[in-house]
Amino acid sequence: MNKFNLLITFFVLTSCVTEQARDMPCTDNYSQSPDTAEVTNNFYDNTETYPLPLQKITVEGEVANPGEVDFSRLVKRSVIVKETLLQDDGSDKFFGAYRYDGYSLFDILNDRIPQKANEEEFNSIIDLYVEIENDNGEKTVFSWGEIFYPNNLHKITVATDVSRIVPSRSPDLWFLPSESKIVAAVDLITERNISSPVKISIRSFPRSFEVQRGLSPMYTDHFKIFREGEEIARISELPRGLPLMAYNTIFYGRGRGIHSTQPFKGYILRDILLQYYPVDRESLAEGMICIAGLDGYRSTLSFSELFNRNDQQEFLLLKYQPDEDGGLFRMFATPDFFSDRAIKSVSEIHLN
Repeated sequence: MNKFNLLITFFVLTSCVTEQARDMPCTDNYSQSPDTAEVTNNFYDNTETYPLPLQKITVEGEVANPGEVDFSRLVKRSVIVKETLLQDDGSDKFFGAYRYDGYSLFDILNDRIPQKANEEEFNSIIDLYVEIENDNGEKTVFSWGEIFYPNNLHKITVATDVSRIVPSRSPDLWFLPSESKIVAAVDLITERNISSPVKISIRSFPRSFEVQRGLSPMYTDHFKIFREGEEIARISELPRGLPLMAYNTIFYGRGRGIHSTQPFKGYILRDILLQYYPVDRESLAEGMICIAGLDGYRSTLSFSELFNRNDQQEFLLLKYQPDEDGGLFRMFATPDFFSDRAIKSVSEIHLN
């Protein structure tokens, strides 16, 4: 073959590759064909990818523009998950490791404008949460903050494709799901990964608090703990023996921007609340927690977001000096990019 023919062949092949790449869906780390030869450093594309049938999903609730989700406008993204479920005896059982490709909840809700039921009382979006339901009546919840505020975005996905992540020295072939599913990649126990979601509802936390904007000085020497509206404890002293944790942070607000670059020192909130809010399957899937300050400023967290993380990015409870403005206790959300879910003078914690 002469040089001219070689050149023509090169341009034809290049054109074919370019056309194929143009026809592929826009994705993050998405692979349709397995890299079974392991010729790259990507461990997560070495087995075949299987499609998961996607049902119609509608968005409703406290939103100005409800309606069906148009997936054709969205890009596909990938998450990797070690699926593990809680057993009846309290132990956990591993079911398999997977890469899921699909549409992130961030993207699905990105153009849905909240229309809060409690906007006159509290217009901030940080007390919103999202309830997701399937045809079988199963429900799972996510806070608005864990969807839109974290340092690591797009970790909650409606999965439409699945691939096993198989160990190189083991023949394990995990059971493959056959339906689309919600996948929460930051969860340790994956109880929130329910199949075939069909409805997404946006809601504000169903409890009213007295709002006192600009309250200063602001101080309370204790906070109350509630479960389903019933007060079950008052905390003025923390349990002895809790390790003091230090987190270096850039404390940056969505409105005012930079606040400080000083480290925060506090105690893991999960460890303090665990005796009052024990972990069970229902709480992991559907539990919602609202933390309120003395001035009525509050933030909603999902139970799993607080108690069930696999990334060691914990929520901290900081203790300040008696009578110090903003004390005695404050909450700091270490997983967040923005500082908005930090709560001064914590006065109430509610689990619904």
